[in-house]
Amino acid sequence: MNTIPAFQSGLAGIQSGMQSLNRNAAKIASAETIQSGGDLTEPLVNMIRDELQVKASAKVIEASSTMMGTILDIKV
Repeated sequence: MNTIPAFQSGLAGIQSGMQSLNRNAAKIASAETIQSGGDLTEPLVNMIRDELQVKASAKVIEASSTMMGTILDIKV
């Protein structure tokens, strides 16, 4: 059982979520959005989704680490 792909998937999920979170935060903070009274609903909802993605990806990394530790304990 190889947990390296799980770790890499978790890491990629965190990176993707953080990039999207930064983009949505920039949309909210942009002067154009504030001045025009633009709709902030979509970027705010997307930020919540991004937060959940990062948390889920962190759990994947945690599970991968736990599995690797268990495998090492069994082999030792």
